[in-house]
Amino acid sequence: MEMNSTSPVANDHQANDLYKTGNNDEDRQEESDEESEAGKQDVAKKTWAERREEIKTFIWNPEKREFMGRTAQSWGLIFLFYLFFYAFLAGMFSFCMYVLLLTISPYTPTQRDRVTPPGVMIRPYTSGLHFTFNASETSTWSSYVESMHNFLEAYNDSVQAAKNVKCNPGSYFMQEGTVMEEKKACQFKRSLLENCSGIEDPTFGYSEGKPCLFLKMNRIIGYRPGQGIPVSVSCEVQKSEESDLKAVNFYPGNGTFDLMYFPFYGKLSHPNYTSPLVAMHFTDVRKNHPVSIQCKLHGKGIVNDNKNDRFLGRVFLTLNIGV
Repeated sequence: MEMNSTSPVANDHQANDLYKTGNNDEDRQEESDEESEAGKQDVAKKTWAERREEIKTFIWNPEKREFMGRTAQSWGLIFLFYLFFYAFLAGMFSFCMYVLLLTISPYTPTQRDRVTPPGVMIRPYTSGLHFTFNASETSTWSSYVESMHNFLEAYNDSVQAAKNVKCNPGSYFMQEGTVMEEKKACQFKRSLLENCSGIEDPTFGYSEGKPCLFLKMNRIIGYRPGQGIPVSVSCEVQKSEESDLKAVNFYPGNGTFDLMYFPFYGKLSHPNYTSPLVAMHFTDVRKNHPVSIQCKLHGKGIVNDNKNDRFLGRVFLTLNIGV
């Protein structure tokens, strides 16, 4: 029977080889450490003049004719690459915008995120809709009066007579034709606001402590409010005593938005359109005390009790009139 065995001489050779390999690895590591230390010393030994020369050579190498490490050909290729790259991106963006604009009409919105029942707003506008003034001090209410005069310039009788047409009250002013055809607008003359027109009383009642405010509905293209019945306005005390607000007069008429001012066809199709107004003349309000008031729209299809939107079909304001 034969047995495998290794001679002592062979074992000694293997041990010597392993020892030499370990020594070689240690020698290489020591040489690498020495070279690294030498490199650090070389860098540390460089003077500022040498470093400056290296930077100058990097910026422009006259021997290799390189600018910042690249030849003119290399820079030219890079420039051409990015030129075509950004030109392609610009072309793609322009094409996408062109296709998008083809789907959008400048006359009628493609998508409408506005709710159908209109919101309302007060003029003159003031922060928080808090109207605080003293009837005997002109400086406290002059800004309101000036704002109202500026707002009513488009409603001057002469302007309305020149730009708009007389319409038949009580019915919608429907107009045929394409959306690109300019539509006519019904006259809403300033004089319709009577005591709140600012014609007879340029102070709109503020000098007497009986202020006027204007209420307007937001414009909605194609919207016909009231479903054939004019929308009306009412005002009542909110979180106060009912006796704090004894009398409110509405103009024109009984405070309604006549149907002839609807529908609205858009700014481009209806350039001379002026929104109808209802003037609220607060003739008997408690003085020297803040009075919270809520004014609402009433009519078929009108929403005025949405808790999440305080301006949907209604508006809240505060009057604090001093004497």
